Amino acid sequence: MLFAMLVFGADARLFLLLAPVAIFVFGIALLIGHFLSQPLRDLHRKIVAAKQGNTSVDFSPTGSLHEADLLAADFQNLCGTAKSQRSDLVLKQQRQTKFISDVAHELRTPLTAIRGNAEILQDPDLPPELHEKFCETIVNEAERLTRLSNDLLTLQHIEEDTTPLELARVNLKDIAQNAVDALASTLREREANVRISGEAPDVLGNVDRLKQVVMNLVENASRFVDAGGHIEIDLYGLDGQSLMAVKDDGPGFGDTDPKLLFDRFYRADSSRTRGTGGTGLGLAIVKSVVEAHDGTVVAFNRPEGGACFLVALPALPPLEQ
Repeated sequence: MLFAMLVFGADARLFLLLAPVAIFVFGIALLIGHFLSQPLRDLHRKIVAAKQGNTSVDFSPTGSLHEADLLAADFQNLCGTAKSQRSDLVLKQQRQTKFISDVAHELRTPLTAIRGNAEILQDPDLPPELHEKFCETIVNEAERLTRLSNDLLTLQHIEEDTTPLELARVNLKDIAQNAVDALASTLREREANVRISGEAPDVLGNVDRLKQVVMNLVENASRFVDAGGHIEIDLYGLDGQSLMAVKDDGPGFGDTDPKLLFDRFYRADSSRTRGTGGTGLGLAIVKSVVEAHDGTVVAFNRPEGGACFLVALPALPPLEQ
């Protein structure tokens, strides 16, 4: 008391009255601070556990502190996004591994044929009349390797979108006619007859890519129709969509799941497709191009026989007169 009076003079009594209050308030502040910081400490422990790889950490809001709940919700969303990205990355790596395996398998067949025929040609006792046969096989397999390489590059460019597409108003009937004209020699060699009928609304697309879609579908159909067989390209519009149906009177694809037809290197009839020089990438390219144009493509067996591939693309409104 005496010390307080000496130091604070007349205010000593006031000091002695306020000191216990200040100590009490300070204690209450420490207690409140402890309870306010506890949710943040709990959140910190959860974050540390999540960083160490614990995927079972629950960041659900506890309701103890609004700000901590906001942070917890953000971390919950962040963890969900990271988990989804990890899953996508794993799936992408699996697809890449399978793709590399498929490519290696596809390359092995023509390379084995080329090497085998080349070794036979080295035989000094080989009759001269057989030279042409084995040389022809080597040339055919080398050409198939070239087609395979081109298709792989095309598919890579489409799926990775390395170059932006130049889009314009496109008339599908003109596209179909140009594609058929480009395949004239192949269709004549296979004795396949193609007919284009109907009209479809214009679409916004890339001329070269859409022409490739038609060429791949028509060329694919020409592999499976008999000599003198027919391929029809029907065009029409429905519910804001431009539709193109490529139909043939071949054997169809049987009980095969239609979705598998668009997988890389899938062949409903491996030996037959290889025999006609297919790379197994044509329909995969079709699907990638169509989806790049915000469209869809499906396949089904026709009731009367044969296969049908139906492409649907968003239609543009008609030009004002």
